[in-house]
Amino acid sequence: MAFLFTDIEGSTGLLRDLGEDYAHVLEEHHRLLRGAFDGHDGRVVDTQGDSFFVVFPRVRDAAGAAAAAQRAVAAHSWPGGAAVRVRIGIHAGEPLVNDERVVGIGVHRAARICAVAYGGQVLLSQAAASLLADAQLSEMSIRSLGSYALKDFDRPERLSELAIHGLDVDFPPLAAERSAPAQLEFRLLGPLEVLREGNPVQLGGQRQRALLAVLLLEAGRVASTERLVELVYGSEPPRQAKPALQNSIAALRKLFGPEIVETVSPGYVLRVTPDATDAGRFERLLILARSASAQEKTRLLDEALALWRGSALAEFAYEEFAQSEIRRLEELRLVAHEQRLGAEIELGRQAGVVGELEGLVAQHPLRERFWRLLMAALYATGRQAEALEAYQRARAALDDIGIEPSAELQDFHLRMLRHEVSAPSEGDAERACDSEIVRGFLTGRVVLVLGLAGAADLAERLASAFDYPRDRPLDLARVSQYVATMRGSGPLYDELHERFEAAVEPGPLHHFAASLPGLARDHGAAYPLVVTTNYDLALERAFADAGEEIDVVAYVATGRHRGRFWHQPPGGPPRPVDLPNTYATELSLERRPVLLKLRGAVDTQPDREWESFVITEDDYIDYLGRVDLANAVPVGLAAKLRRSHFLFIGFEMADWNLRLILGRIWGERAVAYGSWAVQPKPTPLELAFWRRWEVDVVDADPEAYVDLLVQLMKRNGR
Repeated sequence: MAFLFTDIEGSTGLLRDLGEDYAHVLEEHHRLLRGAFDGHDGRVVDTQGDSFFVVFPRVRDAAGAAAAAQRAVAAHSWPGGAAVRVRIGIHAGEPLVNDERVVGIGVHRAARICAVAYGGQVLLSQAAASLLADAQLSEMSIRSLGSYALKDFDRPERLSELAIHGLDVDFPPLAAERSAPAQLEFRLLGPLEVLREGNPVQLGGQRQRALLAVLLLEAGRVASTERLVELVYGSEPPRQAKPALQNSIAALRKLFGPEIVETVSPGYVLRVTPDATDAGRFERLLILARSASAQEKTRLLDEALALWRGSALAEFAYEEFAQSEIRRLEELRLVAHEQRLGAEIELGRQAGVVGELEGLVAQHPLRERFWRLLMAALYATGRQAEALEAYQRARAALDDIGIEPSAELQDFHLRMLRHEVSAPSEGDAERACDSEIVRGFLTGRVVLVLGLAGAADLAERLASAFDYPRDRPLDLARVSQYVATMRGSGPLYDELHERFEAAVEPGPLHHFAASLPGLARDHGAAYPLVVTTNYDLALERAFADAGEEIDVVAYVATGRHRGRFWHQPPGGPPRPVDLPNTYATELSLERRPVLLKLRGAVDTQPDREWESFVITEDDYIDYLGRVDLANAVPVGLAAKLRRSHFLFIGFEMADWNLRLILGRIWGERAVAYGSWAVQPKPTPLELAFWRRWEVDVVDADPEAYVDLLVQLMKRNGR
């Protein structure tokens, strides 16, 4: 489908010059354009003032209508001798149609293309021009203009002009012909610098530089004029602060273009992508490194750390507006060092990192992670005495502020004394809690919570299937939201159904969950409650393989039962839990295990009546965020959740919906019973997140750790 937008160039000036005659001009304008649209199968979706939004079945029809409209406008004798010039933009794409309304990102793109055209000009998007390239156009031709930045779009658009034979084709260069955001690089990891295509941009004085820094810290968000004045000039700004700020804004616009420094009430917004800043690229590399192999991790983190040219926002070290961001970026820099050095140790390069670690513990004597890495590197290179002495140095540094080393550091020290550290131990689990977890499972007091497996792969699959813009973050909730918005929830659910209905081979974590009922029977304990945020049937298949019957309870995100759970007993159909406070006898952990699926589940029945996925941003915010899970869950399960220990496996702090789920279950309270999260190589930020909920972190590979738990449980049962 083709989208066409029009408006009159300089309509405000025409209204001022023509007065009452402007109404006649507008009436004639509407008549001429509607005639052109009707003659080429166009459907007017909307018209406001001097603007039209029209859709056509083919781009060729839209081009023919545009040419007819421009010829009619150019040939017409306008009241008062007015010079009426109409600008037109055309784009081709797939729309969303809702109650006769046509919406979608393609519609916005067509409108933005129209906005950069001149009066009398017809501009085509790359998609529209491509579809016309092989068409036999009558008295029209296409002329490529190059790539231009469009307002609200991160990537430049390659535009073409539809030249209409017999009409003026000598238009000036487009006003949008300024560097697109991707051609500008803003540097914050050191003194403030800006590069355009690799060449330095000369910035103004300190106030202008401070204003640019503030706008960069607020990039993509509107900062009010009052707030900018306060941040740049302080709490007692001079009388001329606001005019001076506006002058600085004008200077920045001159440097970067109005499409980057934009006026949006009640202030201004800087339109740059995260990758346009060195800080944004640094954080992206840090995230990529988290799931990379040790070899790849060192490469990514070396690249990330190479972006630093000194202290973050160095010239604003004493400015109040920069303090929190400086602290945040410097903390992430230390995290990057920790992760890179941990990967080096994992690769057996301990000897090469000792010197660097000695320098880091001298600079940051209270940072226990560096001390532990130094101890591990020294021990692994045969320098056990020095490793033990490093622990004493760490202890003395902490003692200066009146605190003891953490339990993790003390335990690592004990393991060195006992000669239990035989290899680089950066990834080893802390085993102090093993017996407590085993005892909890054997007495039926631990709830296993399994996270979504393969979220990154699923996000990639959806992105590829639905042409998700590659310059946007590849986050599952965000990609799903894009698909639901642009294509509708039906195609999204079809794709998810195909993915989750497919036979998924149960893995070690699924088999571990399925082994728990047998262990419970052997020890006379209640059957387990297993909670998951997965949508597939791998857990159900693992229980079936183990010969275990289970009750399945799943959340409903859409339809008439939205906000409730459904319950499916073995061999029976699902049924809604309408009154969770009285739903007690139907579910019992004394009878059999229960699988609680917090984000919905795939339905393999032909009608898919109970299929539901909490997966888009809207799902999490509008559905799950409004539900008190403790009241929606059947009463027996809710009581179990309130009075149990938890073992979380497969979650990351970046999984923001986990934080929502925890908040729904526990509110603002920390867990009442000791709980654990298995997470390999947790960062200080992740440790702080789990500590907020009073959850201890087990630093271990999840599959290896559950294998260890099974061995310990079997040993305990002898």
